[in-house]
Amino acid sequence: MVVYFGYGSNMWLKQMDKRCPQHTYLGIGYIRDWKWYISPLGYANIKRSPGDIVYGFVFALVKIDEETLDRYEGVPKSYLKEYHPITLLGTKASPQKLETEALIYINEVFLEDGEPKEEYIDRMNCAIADGIKEGIPEDYMEAYLRPFIPKRRPKCDDL
Repeated sequence: MVVYFGYGSNMWLKQMDKRCPQHTYLGIGYIRDWKWYISPLGYANIKRSPGDIVYGFVFALVKIDEETLDRYEGVPKSYLKEYHPITLLGTKASPQKLETEALIYINEVFLEDGEPKEEYIDRMNCAIADGIKEGIPEDYMEAYLRPFIPKRRPKCDDL
């Protein structure tokens, strides 16, 4: 079992249900001194940035789900697997504050800003909606994600 921190479209719970059907959702969390952006590859990434913060969802993954996620994330071409300390805040129903190590997919080559792929925009809007619903601050979404992800109202159940 591995603890995984997802900060992009994997915050869309329906997507995680499809990709990793045996996962356990642990709640929201954050990593300090990193910043969220869209890389030139067209997908979410994070980079070191003192004073910034990245919120995301925290999951427990069994080995088969981790291997499946590796393929979706394009390991090792698009992202590498790294382990970093995060703060787990838990769920609305079961709040907690716990420091733990988590698997995070990061690309340390493409550090400049890019444009999101068209298909990614709807998935990210679903992720943003789930993030806010689960307790990620809306002002975080507006400050960090919305400069890259235009607001849309996709039918997340139909995607």
